[in-house]
Amino acid sequence: MAEKFTFTYEEKKKMAAQTAEILTEEIGLKGDATEAVLLIPEVEAGHITLEEVEKTKGESVARILHGLERIRQLYEKNPSVESENFRNLLLSFAEDMRVILIMIANRVNLMRQIRDTDNEEARQEVSQEAAYLYAPLAHKLGLYNLKRELEDLSLKYMEHDAYYHIREKLSATKAARDAYIERFIKPVEEKVKAAGIKCHIKGRTKSIHSIWQKMKKQKCPFEGVYDLFAIRIIIDCPQELEKMQCWQAYSIVTDMYQPNPKRLRDWLSVPKSNGYESLHITVLGPEQKWVEVQIRTERMDEIAERGVAAHWRYKGVKGESGLDEWLTGIRNMLEHSEGMEAMDQFKMELYEDEVFVFTPRGDLFKFPAGATVLDFAYHIHSKIGNQCTGGRINGRVVPIRQELKSGDQVEILTSANQKPRQEWLNIVKTSRAKSKIRLALKETQVKDGLFAKEMLERKFRNRKIEQDEGTMFHVIKKMGFKEVSDFYKQIADGVLDTNDVIDKFLELREAEKVITGDNVARSASEFELDESKIAGLNQAVNDDVLVIDRNLKGLDYQLAKCCSPIYGDPVFGFVTISGGIKIHRMDCPNAPELRRRFGYRIVKAKWSGKGSSQYSITLRIIGNDDIGIVNNLTSIISKDEKLVLRSINIDSHDGLFSGTLVVMINDNTRLEALIKKLRTVRGVKQVERI
Repeated sequence: MAEKFTFTYEEKKKMAAQTAEILTEEIGLKGDATEAVLLIPEVEAGHITLEEVEKTKGESVARILHGLERIRQLYEKNPSVESENFRNLLLSFAEDMRVILIMIANRVNLMRQIRDTDNEEARQEVSQEAAYLYAPLAHKLGLYNLKRELEDLSLKYMEHDAYYHIREKLSATKAARDAYIERFIKPVEEKVKAAGIKCHIKGRTKSIHSIWQKMKKQKCPFEGVYDLFAIRIIIDCPQELEKMQCWQAYSIVTDMYQPNPKRLRDWLSVPKSNGYESLHITVLGPEQKWVEVQIRTERMDEIAERGVAAHWRYKGVKGESGLDEWLTGIRNMLEHSEGMEAMDQFKMELYEDEVFVFTPRGDLFKFPAGATVLDFAYHIHSKIGNQCTGGRINGRVVPIRQELKSGDQVEILTSANQKPRQEWLNIVKTSRAKSKIRLALKETQVKDGLFAKEMLERKFRNRKIEQDEGTMFHVIKKMGFKEVSDFYKQIADGVLDTNDVIDKFLELREAEKVITGDNVARSASEFELDESKIAGLNQAVNDDVLVIDRNLKGLDYQLAKCCSPIYGDPVFGFVTISGGIKIHRMDCPNAPELRRRFGYRIVKAKWSGKGSSQYSITLRIIGNDDIGIVNNLTSIISKDEKLVLRSINIDSHDGLFSGTLVVMINDNTRLEALIKKLRTVRGVKQVERI
């Protein structure tokens, strides 16, 4: 776009008038299109709004200006224009085809005006876009003169020496070349007409750009280009005689001049898949010069020229069939004056089932309509998808299920703690993402299952309990699991506490014991307390208070995972079914329920000695999503050698972040100091222990 250069308001008005002239004189587009072009400087300067344009100039003019504005915004994303996807996105943004025609005219005018600019970098960029994007579009629309001009000017700016070298060679040989073409055509025309074939013959010299492409492809100098001259024999005959007369003309030419059999292209016997029909042969003409001869009928030439046969495709420009048919329809309307009125109603209907989105670097990807941020993540890489926590679309934080729209710039947010979930299969649209999620879920399930099984077996060994598979299977069923894999998954996810599982195991095992020997039913009056069974408890209890000390022997106690108490926290003990004791914080979320239902199993407890062990605690942090805030948080922890950061999980949404830090720490005094420090970080709004 012209935005790559800086123009004054007056210069923009002048360029708008020049673009309007190209539209009128060289494209044949008048009316609303030229009026819209002349209004572009006024809209950009803020002298008039699109709403005012619609009221004063009509909806059609406003629609064209709206399309031009959308494309201007598209260019601000710095996309890579050398891609088929960008061309498709450009066309989908141009709801009215006249927008594309205006852009081509604007680019031709811009290429003419930047000849003497000092901004070499911008000129190179504009020239590259002309060669990769606008010239092929002009060719597809049948604007051959503009296409040739765009290609030649882009070569002039990008390959200055090559352009002037070829131009000088052509200028030096123009008179001789014209005379040569005339000498070649005259005897051929006489012989073909003498054979009773009605025809006319045209001669031309290839464009500078085309000659340069052949020099590069064939790795030869200007003099070595095979088909510097091209002759087209166009036969006028009924359709049933076409093949016969074309081959007859071919026979006459090859009898007169030596053909190069390697350069024969027979698209007459078997037309190209796009419908193109013609005979191409390169012959050695007078003075031992190679000349390309194309033989076709009026019908074949009309189809090739009008683009129904998509002659441009054989030149190497690729595209999709739907797009080709649509552009061909536009070209036909351009070539018939009565079709110009229909353009007012002609809107882009392609790509309703596709969206085109950018990466932050400007790379462009195509997705089916309805695709989400998670689809985008898996398109980039499996690992990125597996760790995706959300994304930023056009700078705004969005969740993984956010649908993509054409023109969006998407950045993926990840976390090392994130894992694929079953519900993700309902979020993604592409089969590629679904298959990657299924594979990741399967791998995770196997890995987590093995880990959970090993962890449970280790807990059994630590408590010196022999694991029985039959009873274990019974436990799994009793706990409501139909699949063993689901049971181990919940252990791996931390939903199930292994100690609770072992408690359940012991409970079922005791219930299943056969009543033998001393294990007979007795009345309550005969019951006597076995003092030896609570000897360990007596060692630890002083004035009915359990004293927690790391040297405590003979007593099975553990710190509850639900509240993760650490040294210094006010705590209490809870006697489990197996006889072990779990230590809970006084403010544990489960404390009220435990006291209400199992008050008789509550034991007072307190810490003894100094906190020499390290405990795992989790902090929740909420704050502004500012650059570098995570580094500021982690640096506070890393500076304290007695603190160990186990994990960090951060999630962003609408300018705010929330996350958890898992830290190994000695006691609650050090914990309170850490919380105070974290609250001093700029942007942090809340820090609390979970």
